[in-house]
Amino acid sequence: MYMLSSRNHISTSPYDQGLMWVTLILLGFGLVMVYSASIALAEADRATGHQSTYFLVRQAVYIVISLVAAFIAFQIPTQTWQKLAPYLFLAGIAMLIMVLVFGRNVNGSQRWLSLFVFNLQPSEFMKLFAAIYVSDYAIRKAHLMDSITRGFLPMVGVMFVIGLLLLREPDFGAFAVIASISISILWLGGINGKIFAGLLGLLPIAVIGLIWSSPYRLQRVVGFMDPWADPFGKGYQLSHALIAFGRGEWFGVGLGASVEKLLYLPEAHTDFLLAVIAEELGFVGVVTVILLFSWLVLRAFSIGKKAVANERYFSALLAQGIGVWMGVQGIINMGVNMGVLPTKGLTLPLLSYGGSGILANCIALAVLLRIDWENRRIEKGLPV
Repeated sequence: MYMLSSRNHISTSPYDQGLMWVTLILLGFGLVMVYSASIALAEADRATGHQSTYFLVRQAVYIVISLVAAFIAFQIPTQTWQKLAPYLFLAGIAMLIMVLVFGRNVNGSQRWLSLFVFNLQPSEFMKLFAAIYVSDYAIRKAHLMDSITRGFLPMVGVMFVIGLLLLREPDFGAFAVIASISISILWLGGINGKIFAGLLGLLPIAVIGLIWSSPYRLQRVVGFMDPWADPFGKGYQLSHALIAFGRGEWFGVGLGASVEKLLYLPEAHTDFLLAVIAEELGFVGVVTVILLFSWLVLRAFSIGKKAVANERYFSALLAQGIGVWMGVQGIINMGVNMGVLPTKGLTLPLLSYGGSGILANCIALAVLLRIDWENRRIEKGLPV
């Protein structure tokens, strides 16, 4: 009886309320944790005016702007996104080129375009543009997915250009996420199994080559292998992240009571926010975050599956591509914080501080919500 009533509720609801609420919960929880993790940094940094609420206020503004943008994105039909796919992708490439020419250098990385009021990180939007473009490509080239020269290599060439631009910044983490999105969509779109297997076989060689060719990436891997060998050098970030996890134990030391955020753990409000969550809220807090992200990813694939049933294949691939994006970036960030992956410089979607990331994530999830809304309209025989 309960399952029947649940299904009726889902079928009569005009949109996915669960998806909307999980997104809002993650945004709200992230706002609280960003404030907690950034108080000491904000008070110590002269650029913030020593105001403890500096990052809180900016993150709140980013969230409001992102929700407005998400509302606008929700109004755009999926077919329009498909028509805009090549133009958005070209715009993304143009922004990546602009970063290399006019970009702002922060901590040795040139990833941001200064817009005076805030900094724009094009690689965040390139993830969405790549998901849209590759989904459209897989549909347009569906009859060529068995061909290496006509179906596979053109996309490899495009990804090579994106990779070259991102690695020049350098932003290996963003490239890893975009490559994961693209490969997954191509696989879901029906690429030849032998071609896919060959690609997977070449990936480890390519990753090893990229690490070996870059001294800073090699140092990160060395620090990751044994952070305690050089805890004040290459292993500094990871060692303090692990200390935060250790201090948190089961239920944490309490919200706001973290010691590692007191200028010991670098990037506590961005890349290593999960470590602060682990210290303050413990194992329970970390598992809660993992469960929320797992639900989000599974819901994206469920929406994609329903789009396939409605013969809306572009929408299906895009929904699943967004799910791969959230899942892969979340796994990488969590893995880095827990010491099971080398440092990548990736934020935790919807939670970490940063305007570009929050904006791109919210727009992507609005598109996902739109796909589900259209699915429900089609099932009721209504126009989309």
